Amino acid sequence: MKYPDFFSSIETITLYDELSQFLWVNNDWILEISYLDIVKTAWHSCWTVWWAYIIALKWLKELYKNEIPKRWEIKIELKRTETDDNTWVIWCVLSNITWATTNYWFWGIPGWKYNRRWLLFYWADIESDVCITRLDTNEKVYINYIPWKVVNPMKILKSAIKPDATEEDKKSFPTRFQNMVKTLFENKDKVIEMKKI
Repeated sequence: MKYPDFFSSIETITLYDELSQFLWVNNDWILEISYLDIVKTAWHSCWTVWWAYIIALKWLKELYKNEIPKRWEIKIELKRTETDDNTWVIWCVLSNITWATTNYWFWGIPGWKYNRRWLLFYWADIESDVCITRLDTNEKVYINYIPWKVVNPMKILKSAIKPDATEEDKKSFPTRFQNMVKTLFENKDKVIEMKKI
């Protein structure tokens, strides 16, 4: 299958995943996740999927520096509810990467080892869009996303679905849409604000 070339230029995320070793998925406990992996699980690439992936990449670096981040040691707090805007998409991406989820999904093996639950929370009392906590040190990163600093996602989206959209508008839309995602990637430090505490 053919994907946009810039997908391969986006840095991968590396995590320590003890469950992979326990189940013999691999023998070094290391899990590598690419943007393309996330696109496949989300079924699409957009400004929200990209953002969730990139903030995970950035805050994992910020919280772990030269260490390899560990799944099950990361708490995620989202300011909005799961039905607000694109919050569910953000949850889907961040959960796939960190394994964090709410009060359902995989509860682990007997003894609650590898439990995914109660690591992700909606409607959090935070000022930022997202707060990530490294549970073993309690260090936190607060994150905001401001895509309109460099692009106008809704304008591009509506250009293909408006009543007077031309055939050229519709035909060129997929390329223009992914070029928008590429522009966000090229300007990630402008559209993502992070504060560590």
